[in-house]
Amino acid sequence: MSFATPIRRLDARQPDFLATLDALLAFESEADERIDSAVTEILRAVRSTGDAAVMEYTRRFDHVEAKSMVELELPKAELQAALDSLTVEQREALRIAADRVRIYHERQRAESWDYVEADGSRLGQKVTPLDRVGLYVPGGRASYPSSVLMNAIPAKVAGVEELIMVVPTPRGEKNPLVLAAAAITGVDRVFTIGGAQAVAALAYGTQTIPQVDKIVGPGNAFVAEAKRRVFGTVGIDMVAGPSEVLIISDGSGHADWVAMDLFAQAEHDELAQSILLCTDAGFLDAVHAAIDRLLPTMPRRETIARSLANRGALIHVGSLEQACAIANRIAPEHLELSMEDAERWIDAIRHAGAIFVGHWAVEALGDYCAGPNHVLPTMRSARFSSPLGVYDFQKRTSIVQISEAGAQHLGKIASVLAHGEGLQAHARSAEMRLKV
Repeated sequence: MSFATPIRRLDARQPDFLATLDALLAFESEADERIDSAVTEILRAVRSTGDAAVMEYTRRFDHVEAKSMVELELPKAELQAALDSLTVEQREALRIAADRVRIYHERQRAESWDYVEADGSRLGQKVTPLDRVGLYVPGGRASYPSSVLMNAIPAKVAGVEELIMVVPTPRGEKNPLVLAAAAITGVDRVFTIGGAQAVAALAYGTQTIPQVDKIVGPGNAFVAEAKRRVFGTVGIDMVAGPSEVLIISDGSGHADWVAMDLFAQAEHDELAQSILLCTDAGFLDAVHAAIDRLLPTMPRRETIARSLANRGALIHVGSLEQACAIANRIAPEHLELSMEDAERWIDAIRHAGAIFVGHWAVEALGDYCAGPNHVLPTMRSARFSSPLGVYDFQKRTSIVQISEAGAQHLGKIASVLAHGEGLQAHARSAEMRLKV
């Protein structure tokens, strides 16, 4: 059978399959010299001259003129006006999505705790929210109100005192849905700046923009590199790679549904990765045929086609057990269990950013309104990291309150260990509290 759309067809039962898979998964995330040089210059300039550099880069890159940073800050009345300008359908969709995201994340909020030992010593953990967080939101044609919801709501649930949003407005183009999302989620301040200069302003602070404690939110390669560079001065959520979906199928679903789920990731950009694992070779043919038939109808068909050709794959597996083992090796951002008895296989998955269970749990619902966060680990980092959540906006402080009796017992232990490490001052510090 011949197909028009180029996409790899692999067989997991072949001896060289794992090597082929690893090559398909490989992604070089390092910035090229052009990006590296530009970000270096921008960070240095903003750190040195603050507002002046931010306004100059905003003029140069976004073609927005401003005589002062005051002109680049949106009043809350404008955010509310954007919300009021939406259609009833848009406004209701935004509110429902925000409510669902908030309800889910309220369950994540950690609380302080402690316990008292028999000798009266008290040990515990104090949980406090971050003071100030910066939220980067892409602007212009790539405007994502869902990113505002997914980043701002967990921050506010955590109790972050001040949330500052930056969003570029190329040639003054503002997206009302993005501004409306800021109004709904309670963003405190919004600046119409973007790029590495916005990251620098948040990280170092300027005459107008206060320094934040953490920067979250997606952006282009310049934004990602700037976030990587300022990590340590401030916290960041993650350095994200291209979007990914892995679908495991037993052949029981609709080929058109699966094809469109693959498209939904591929349309992000040509580096996005869409992979299908299926036990039924005939269903793989049906999905490939659906891809051929549906692709011409997609507005972003050229991006989808390049993504599928460069990094996509339709893979025949010998069993669902083998499919789950491959999924754990891939550790995908999004994993769809597109099968009849999907719930049975949840425990077989150890590494995935989010698991969508059954034919109805399409990943697109997770992007917008299911409730869980859509900011997920990519590039196999689901092996050791988790989705963005309330816990990313809280920090933990240990509480150590030792009684006099406790110091007698623990002091001797600390003395022995400190002498063993050759740290005599540590030992003496503990020993001085011992009763002779």
